[in-house]
Amino acid sequence: MTGDEITLTIPREEPFHEVAHLVLGGVAARLNLTFEHIDDLETALDAVLERAAEDGDVTVQLLLTDGAIVTRVGPFAADRLQDELERDPSDDVNLRRILDTVVDGYELDDDGWLELTKGVAHQEAPA
Repeated sequence: MTGDEITLTIPREEPFHEVAHLVLGGVAARLNLTFEHIDDLETALDAVLERAAEDGDVTVQLLLTDGAIVTRVGPFAADRLQDELERDPSDDVNLRRILDTVVDGYELDDDGWLELTKGVAHQEAPA
């Protein structure tokens, strides 16, 4: 599945976040990722989706590259997310602290799309 891209657009309301989890979990299972990698990816996705506005849709794009899953989520109000990403992570449990802990990199572009990168080493499926 290397190089494939999956795009999912869902309503921003919290009950629909589980759909994004199912898609992410399915991709992770196909790649035979460790439970730790799956948990990290779901934690990052939850933290980002919790900051979604209450109306409209949110899009989650998963790009599978050799050795990493890149997840783009958006669009968001870039100013609000930027403030939280720049806040000192020692102040409290904020988005920056969560992402620093569970993903290898993240970047917010000017259009309000947050890109998360998680390096993964998949395991061979049992015979």
